[in-house]
Amino acid sequence: MGAAGSKLEKALGDQFPEGERYFGLENFGNTCYCNSVLQALYFCVPFREQLLEYYSNYKNGADAEENLLICLADLFTQISSQKKKTGVIAPKRFVQRLKKQNELFRSYMHQDAHEFLNFLLNELVDILEKEARTAKNEAETSPPEKVANGPKNPQANGVQKEPLVTWVHKNFQGILTNETRCLRCETVTARDETFFDLSLDIEQNSSITSCLKNFSSTETLNAEDNFFCDKCCSLQEAQKRMKIKKPPHILVIHLKRFKYIEQLGRYKKLSYRVVFPLELKLSNTVEDADSEYSLFAVVVHVGSGPNHGHYVSLVKSHNHWLFFDDENVEMIDESAVQTFFGSAQEYSSNTDHGYILFYESLGANKNS
Repeated sequence: MGAAGSKLEKALGDQFPEGERYFGLENFGNTCYCNSVLQALYFCVPFREQLLEYYSNYKNGADAEENLLICLADLFTQISSQKKKTGVIAPKRFVQRLKKQNELFRSYMHQDAHEFLNFLLNELVDILEKEARTAKNEAETSPPEKVANGPKNPQANGVQKEPLVTWVHKNFQGILTNETRCLRCETVTARDETFFDLSLDIEQNSSITSCLKNFSSTETLNAEDNFFCDKCCSLQEAQKRMKIKKPPHILVIHLKRFKYIEQLGRYKKLSYRVVFPLELKLSNTVEDADSEYSLFAVVVHVGSGPNHGHYVSLVKSHNHWLFFDDENVEMIDESAVQTFFGSAQEYSSNTDHGYILFYESLGANKNS
């Protein structure tokens, strides 16, 4: 990597961002799915900063058991505190912990980057919530004279506790609302659900905007899909649609490129051309105010099928685009991002397709 690293430094020259580090990650046989997602998360700057801050506070505290959050924080700290600007790091501790924790990632099979991302974010949230609960219990069981603001109000039994909002939630969590309108009495039933990423069905020669429109399109429920309306107390025809109630600060979009084909009895990769813009407007939100987003990372699946292949990532950092392929890091031109949209023809030699997209909100709601 020495030569490649210095090549990257030469390419950036005096434009090399102050304090930034561009390090490739060593691959342990089949860990490209992990490396590509970790690079995307590392260049998700608000997430990285909060993770590093968490770790510096943690290190000052008592030594708790090792978990995935600590291993990730340790890895990001290692990268950000390197003396050199470029190089390679082996994320060994993180990968060992991941395999120990989840047997899904233990085999030498090709793993799914989206499954890994989902598992990781949920795991981080679980750890942070557990820590917050422990801290709260310790505070509540401490002798009353230590509590500065007088005695706390004990919570009545059966009162719904506010869900904890961790810094992972603050970055990635959005809220969807599922609206069902009974066509007989016109009553609308709305149910909210949270999400860390949106999985979108894709079609040939489409765009993220059209995939999002389909995602929020109205669907009629009838015949055996009739909806039980509480007001009519019976099954009725209804219309259902999903809307984004609260867009997240970091919008993660997963393109469903692997489709189960009944006749084949297996998954097939869809190499469809799906255009993802560098700037995205989210219009189908409940507030109807456009939320504007900017693309900063793409996890790319390389290969013709779901069970083999490779993952790389494209990352935007300080207005430069970089290409991360395990140990190798190089600069690419912004226009090269288009080559990962997919193929307009069914059979094409190009097998490098955008799979997970990371957009950051440009809105004023950064700290909300």
